[in-house]
Formats: sequence, C-alpha cells, structure tokens
Amino acid sequence: MQLPVLHVDDWLVVADKPAGQLAVPGRGEAGRDNLLALLERHLGPLHVVHRLDQATSGLIVFARTLPALRHLHRAFAAREVNKAYVAVVHGHMAEPSGMIDLPLSADWPNRPRQKVDPEHGKPSLTRWTLTEHLDGPRSRLTLEPLTGRSHQLRVHLRAIGHGIVGDRLYGDDADAHPPRLLLHAQTLTLAHPGTGQRQSWHSPARF
Repeated sequence: MQLPVLHVDDWLVVADKPAGQLAVPGRGEAGRDNLLALLERHLGPLHVVHRLDQATSGLIVFARTLPALRHLHRAFAAREVNKAYVAVVHGHMAEPSGMIDLPLSADWPNRPRQKVDPEHGKPSLTRWTLTEHLDGPRSRLTLEPLTGRSHQLRVHLRAIGHGIVGDRLYGDDADAHPPRLLLHAQTLTLAHPGTGQRQSWHSPARF
C-alpha cells in the first residue's frame, strides 16, 4: 500500500493524515487502527511528537530517535515550529485578519470537549487571515495556532461565532455536508533535528 508519507529520514517522518483516522492509539478495538501503528509496521518504532484531532487532516511529524524527540519537543515548547491550517467556517468574516486571545481548559463533564475559561484556562492564541468569502455564507481562512491547546482552533472559531463547517463536536453540523470537518494542517516548518536547517512541508487542502 502507499503510505501517506511526505518525508522520511533517520531522524523524523512527516506524514499526511487523512480525515477520520486516529493519529495515535485510542480506546478499544477501534483505537488500534491509527496512523502511528500503520507507519510503525513499515518504518519501525516511532515517537509521538504532537497530535492531530481524528477529524482533522494534514501534516504531522513523528520522531525516529530519542534525540530527535527531545529536539522536537523543545522546539514545540519554545514555539519554534510554525504550523498553518486552512479551514472553512460558517459566515462571512467582517475583517481581513485578526487574533483570537481566549484562555481554554477542559470541559470535564463533557470530555473530550474544551471550553473558553477566563478564570482557570491556559493562555491560547490563534491568528487568522481571510482567504476568500464563499457561498453559504462561508469563509475560507488560514489559521496559525500560536499555542497548542487541545481543540484550540475549533473552540476559538466557535467562540467568535464562526464555527468550522462539519464540526459535529462543537457546531450544529450533526448532518453536515460535506460529512467531515473542514480543517486541514497545510504547512509545517521546523528546524531539522539532525542538520539544524529549517525545512517546510506543504499539503494542499482537498476542500
């Protein structure tokens, strides 16, 4: 089979995760079908660096060695890794760009949902840029998460009244068409753990 891999070397693997596939093992029998397990069957042991929601498609990096894992963890913690997403949201954005600064925390009674929590939430920043207005009305955006909270993009867009199309967890799209979350991790840029050179990978959205 053809693996969804854009790059592989002795240090890391960059893969293009399909929407609907778990990035890492989940609960129960269904949780055994995930991208990490698929890659490990062909490439050997890998280490989890970060995650993508099951509903989100796009670029994800795995480390092949412990030194690479430590390097990438430090880079993510220091915000030295640049990620850009593309999303289609409900409504027409009134401004060409903006910043969403809303603290987030776990919504424990409704896990795995997250929520805006001004009192106990962790600082969370998302930069957005309008790409185009669409019929619906809808808007296509480029999103840059400046922090890495769980479900950050989905909760932030919902909180400002422009939920992501196809979001069954946070939106009103129980019968959404198309039947997927229109959120895709499109660009990933980081310093290679072996060479120190910054490298960038791109995966165009298919919506």
